[in-house]
Amino acid sequence: MILVTGGTGLVGSHLLFDLVSKGKKVRALKRKTSNTQLVRQTFGYYSEIPDELFNRIEWLDGDMLDSFSLEDALVGIGEVYHCAALVSFRKSDRKSMQDINVKGTRNLVNACLDANIRKFCMVSSVAALGTPAEGENTVTENTPWRPEDKRSAYSISKFNSELEVWRGIEEGLDAVIVNPSVILGPGQWNKGSSLLFSTVAKGLKYYTKGITGYVDVRDVSKTMIQLMESDIVNERFILNSEDCTYEFIFKTIAKYLGIAGPTKYANRKMTEIGWRLASLQKVFLFKQSGFTKETARAAHNVKYFTNQKIKNSLDFEFIPIEQSITDMAKHYPKSHAKEAKN
Repeated sequence: MILVTGGTGLVGSHLLFDLVSKGKKVRALKRKTSNTQLVRQTFGYYSEIPDELFNRIEWLDGDMLDSFSLEDALVGIGEVYHCAALVSFRKSDRKSMQDINVKGTRNLVNACLDANIRKFCMVSSVAALGTPAEGENTVTENTPWRPEDKRSAYSISKFNSELEVWRGIEEGLDAVIVNPSVILGPGQWNKGSSLLFSTVAKGLKYYTKGITGYVDVRDVSKTMIQLMESDIVNERFILNSEDCTYEFIFKTIAKYLGIAGPTKYANRKMTEIGWRLASLQKVFLFKQSGFTKETARAAHNVKYFTNQKIKNSLDFEFIPIEQSITDMAKHYPKSHAKEAKN
């Protein structure tokens, strides 16, 4: 039997769909407050029998910070897919990220070692990888992490959570780690990378020329399963389809939503002013903004990510990013798109 943590998230819900579609017996760990209807919705995107597939999942209430609940979750389990994580760039979430991403992973790794799990797969992030040396701009699985580099709290939490898995490997755990770039896929439209669609749909006017990597959530799920079914152990793999500018991403989303795209370039000075105004909005209007100092500055960074290792290891071909955006647009709620046009 297979255990999936973070099953109600973007990656987790797609992974659950792929696993049960293959006839696998799956248990999914969730918090009592988690909304499983979002998983059912994901199943509906890809199947004519979503309820039948959804009902094959054994849901179990638990908590990554509760070691006893993890022990219960691992009874009868042979493989673990660890997708649970908190992604945030807000100062207020730093402690929660440390708890969920690092302590939660530590607890799970320890429980897996005690339970003699056959194989473990962790969803990390390219944020956990190093920064290229001066004069270089391509990140590989071996790009060294330098403590002196400026890092977001999220980046540090993912790096430290990976260390827990590498520690587990040293203690006898067979594991693989995947490092996806920005993951695109239909899901919670006001959360995570899916927020890109909602942001553009609301009439985004500005773009930046920063470059980063993107990957389709379906490819993330498929590569994880293929890695777990292979003899590959104790390796990490960057999952990245293409490196794209924010300008391309925003304008392509607008194109397939059938609305006007951003036309104004926001330079560094403008985005520096922008995140400060967003902070004031929180203070005086009590409105939380996803536009922070970290996201504003990241919008101008230029980074490229190689995908050669995973392509060579699995003979894998990624879905082109424009195709990913096209497919996402088909699932974007028509009511949202209609509101954007008015």
